[in-house]
Formats: sequence, C-alpha cells, structure tokens
Amino acid sequence: MPHHQTLLRAAALALVAGLTGLASHAALAQANYPNKPIRLVVGFAPGGPSDIISRVVGAKIGEILGTQVVIENKTGAGGAIATESVARSEPDGYTLVNAPLSTAVNETLSKIRYQIGKDIVAVAPQAETANILVVHPSLGVKSLAELVALAKAKPGEVQYATAGRGSATHLTSELFDMVAGITTTPVHYRGGGETVKDLLSGQVKMMFSSIAPVQQHVRDGRLMGLATTGPKRDPAFPDLPTVAELGYPGFDVRLWMGMMGPAGMPPDIIKKLETANRQALESPEIQKVLAAQGFAPLIGTAEDFDKFYRSEVIKWAKVIKEKGMDKD
Repeated sequence: MPHHQTLLRAAALALVAGLTGLASHAALAQANYPNKPIRLVVGFAPGGPSDIISRVVGAKIGEILGTQVVIENKTGAGGAIATESVARSEPDGYTLVNAPLSTAVNETLSKIRYQIGKDIVAVAPQAETANILVVHPSLGVKSLAELVALAKAKPGEVQYATAGRGSATHLTSELFDMVAGITTTPVHYRGGGETVKDLLSGQVKMMFSSIAPVQQHVRDGRLMGLATTGPKRDPAFPDLPTVAELGYPGFDVRLWMGMMGPAGMPPDIIKKLETANRQALESPEIQKVLAAQGFAPLIGTAEDFDKFYRSEVIKWAKVIKEKGMDKD
C-alpha cells in the first residue's frame, strides 16, 4: 500500500476512534446525569409565583435526582431575556428555564429570538391557576350578564386594571371583549400590587385577576367575584361559575408554568427531569405550597407540555393580531 494511502487509512481510523470515544463519553455523561448542580433560570424577580414555585419544586427535583437545583433570576422583557439566554446554552440538561404563560405570548407580542421546537423544548408542566373576574361593588353589576349589558350600553366606558400591557390580566380581558362583543378600556399598571389597591378604592372597577391576590377581598365582600376563567370551577371558589358556563363555551384562560430547556437536549435526560418533576408535584408538601400561591399541580409529560404550549401560542397570537397589539 502506498505511503499516502497508509496515512489516509490511519487518519480515518483515528477519526472513527475519536468519534466513537466522543459518543461513548456523551453516553456516559447522560447515564451519570446529573453529576453537578442544575441551573434553573427564572425571568421574574424573587418573591413572585414563578420564583416561589421554581424554588420549591426545583428543590424537590434536586432532592429526587440527588443534586442541587440553583435558581438564577434574570429579569426583563416578560421573561424573554431569561428564555433567550437558556435557548443559547449547552443542551446538556444543566440549564433550564421557568416557562410561564408569557413565554408563549412573547412568541407573537415581542421581538424575541426563540421558538418552540427550534430553540427551546418543553421539559415538563408544573402548575396552573385560573383568573377570577372581580368588580368593585360601586360598578353596580352583580353578574357577568349585567357586566356585559353595561359594557354594551356604554362602549369603552368600563375600565379594567391590568398588570401591564401584554400581561395575562390584559390579554384575558381582550379575549373576553372579543367573545362577548364588547369594548372595555385597559388601565395599565406596572404590576399586580397597585392594581389591587386601586380596585379596593374603586378607582378602577374591574379586573381579570389571578386568584391569590384578591381571594380574601372577595370573601370579605370588598370585591365581587363574577366568574373564574378555567375549564372547570376553581377549588378556591367552587360556587362561582366559569365564564364558559355563563354562555361563552370554550373560554379557557389559565395562568400556567413549566420547565423548558435548549433544543437538542437528549431525550433520556428530558425523561429523567420529567419523571422527577412528576414525583415532586405528587408530594403533599409541594401541593401545599402551590395551593398557598393559588396554584394546582399540572402533571404531564414533555409531550403534553409541548402540545399545550403550542396551542397557547396559537390562541394568544390570534388575540394579539386581531387587537393590533403586535403593531404597537
């Protein structure tokens, strides 16, 4: 065999051996996963539902997997900054992101650089809660039907509070306006705390709020609950009908969150995380913490979360585009 052919053959064998070694190393790394702390990035400030739920569920997942889950808060752009940073990270299962409703909304509403399937992938769903439609007693309505009648009689005059443009509180109202054929006017705040204060004073008359911040005020009669927005009645208010029950079938708005990671994560690592997440959510201690935040466990597979997430992107894209919010 000529010398140059011998060299080429040796080089080819070395390349094959090297690739085999790399594949074996990757397989070993996956089999030993996790062998170092997992970083879970949260796109919101400490103290909010995303942060609290990520910390308690993350700690339990770490306990189950025999490692530590470290929370990193990376705020800004409705969670998009956190999601984009994770989408660009190594897909080895050691960098994950808390993915709430805003992650799906941002795919249409914001100029982001991530897309489900292409840049990020679903790992597991974690928690969900409905919104509750509350009104101040001074608005003078005692049912959803009365509210709709008032809004039709006075187009644009009924104002509602939101926790910011593009927030769940905003988008839920926009969706309800569409299905009910009414026009109400948003009053945007910088967060939920100020909205509740002005609702209680009657400065603003209504809001599709998350349940936890207003639950006690509804029980005290300072605010009136008209309906919840989930597919079934909420355990916190079992006597309160859903919007769907009151003549708007299919109306389903939930605040939800789960975990995602960079595209390219090995399926067996996703399965380990998915299984540990399910075990964490099934524990009574975690369910107690979720309930205190007004959430219920959302147990499912990565495939379940992927399907649900994509349906949410489609639903909110329709609202955002029909209302022209993507051009603001």
